[in-house]
Amino acid sequence: MLDINKIREDFPILKQKVNGKPLVYFDNAATAQKPKVVEDAIVEYYETINANIHRGVHTLSQLATDAYEESRQKIKAHLNAKEDREIIFTAGTTFGINLVANGFGALLKEGDEIIISAMEHHSNIVPWQFACERSGATLKVIPMNQNGELLMDEYDKLLSKNTKVVAVNHISNALGTINPIEYIIKKAHEVGAAVLIDGAQATPHIKPDVQALDCDFYVFSGHKVCGPTGTGVLYGKEEWLNQLPPYQGGGEMIKTVTFEKTTYACLPHKFEAGTPNIAGGIVLGYALDYMNEIGFDNIAAYEHELLVYGTEKLLEIEGVKIIGTAKEKASVISFNIDGIHPYDIGVIVDKLGVAVRTGHHCTQPIMDFFGIPGTIRASFSFYNTKEEIDTFIAAVKKAKMMLS
Repeated sequence: MLDINKIREDFPILKQKVNGKPLVYFDNAATAQKPKVVEDAIVEYYETINANIHRGVHTLSQLATDAYEESRQKIKAHLNAKEDREIIFTAGTTFGINLVANGFGALLKEGDEIIISAMEHHSNIVPWQFACERSGATLKVIPMNQNGELLMDEYDKLLSKNTKVVAVNHISNALGTINPIEYIIKKAHEVGAAVLIDGAQATPHIKPDVQALDCDFYVFSGHKVCGPTGTGVLYGKEEWLNQLPPYQGGGEMIKTVTFEKTTYACLPHKFEAGTPNIAGGIVLGYALDYMNEIGFDNIAAYEHELLVYGTEKLLEIEGVKIIGTAKEKASVISFNIDGIHPYDIGVIVDKLGVAVRTGHHCTQPIMDFFGIPGTIRASFSFYNTKEEIDTFIAAVKKAKMMLS
């Protein structure tokens, strides 16, 4: 069992008021709040060991390098990767997907096929469209049903010897659906395709084991797991990372440079050009330490309680329709109220201190499928409470009354 009151003490931002009301932060799918240990670690880095890494012989550079590489080892252990060099620091999930898609854009040819799903974030659609435009490959889409579940029978039909990449999210940011990625990965490998899993929404709730999953790539963002913004991780199997060309050129990613020819550094440096977000990379390790100390099984169980409670309370409001009712869901509720635009609800509940997300959530194809302009999205984290859900429900009821 989690001591929620003690956990909430770790998050200074939760103590503040918004528009004169105690903050109820239900926009965790967009970004998580930061515990004091993460905030303190950022300050400590800049006050004690700020220096560029990997290149300096002086003490501060060596200390910063050690801290940065220690964080890489923490992430390797967290994901259960085989090697440190399979962990690439990035600026976030979007960067990681673009890195991989750009690499495949150089490897694919006309007649090859890439499969994504109908519930992808734009960040896992547009880069693959770029890759298809560059290579002549074709993009195919796994359809979904009205519950927001992918149709695996249709996925099986899409797979062929021409399938070279399958890229799907682990959990939908707009619907909360937990996708059957184990099955997706297994079936893709049967036809020789590589698999990228977008773990941006999964990593705050689930501790992925990349060896057990046997995925070829797994990407996530640091800011969604209580870490700093502008940080992220690309895990890639070593054999695949060696095949992909570098994404950026510059310092650190080179072995030798002449005006005639450049050779590239070994992994992971081949994909880490330039001075990285050193503080961010180091502190991401602290954030994962914090969440692992709480325990991801504990987090998942508690957040499921919040999901069930919030769903029941919302459905008591006349006119509410939940968008995304998959059997397997994370703690995300997208909903609309008959006759009321989601934006208007979002503005009013904000005045009452409740932060939710409204709009299409960078998933326009999902909204087109359901024939709606967007949704109101409430996303819960392990530091939220049922009492906050009650406040949220009261705010939604008031907004509905004002707008009806």
